Amino acid sequence: GGHGRREAARWTALADAILASLGDCVHPSGRWQRAPDDERVDAALLVPMMRGGLPLDDPRNVATIEAVQRELAADGYVYRFRHDARPLDQAEGAFLLCGFWMALVEHARGHPVAAAHWFERNRGACGPAALYTEEFDVHQRQLRGNLPQAFVHAGVLECAVTLSPDVQLGGGAV
Repeated sequence: GGHGRREAARWTALADAILASLGDCVHPSGRWQRAPDDERVDAALLVPMMRGGLPLDDPRNVATIEAVQRELAADGYVYRFRHDARPLDQAEGAFLLCGFWMALVEHARGHPVAAAHWFERNRGACGPAALYTEEFDVHQRQLRGNLPQAFVHAGVLECAVTLSPDVQLGGGAV
């Protein structure tokens, strides 16, 4: 009824106000940045895109996705952000959840092959008991951080469900 429409209008107005306040979080290159005083790219900036915060074809989103892939991805894994001038792998491990976020973003952009690439690469980074840690050492191929990491498990499950309609199973005899 009327109450629901008023609530929806209130939430929409709040979302619009939040979005309007983000002008100082756009990097000079046109991508989103971590904060007004932190120009670094951050893979967590993929989350609003996955959740419909702005259209995926918004130039700020496209530039951010490209920056994450260019600056924070290595060998099919995604690091959360660059800590300092050291190579990414020397500061910490790749964040597995960020790889699943990238899979979800690519799926939402209509790139099922890219989504499957990110999903499969990160899905394979589990331990012998099929449990995931927070981070993965890309060079030493070792699990790092908290075990088990619930957010990573939630990410792999969301990806599996979201990407599964795109999977074509073989039509061979059973």
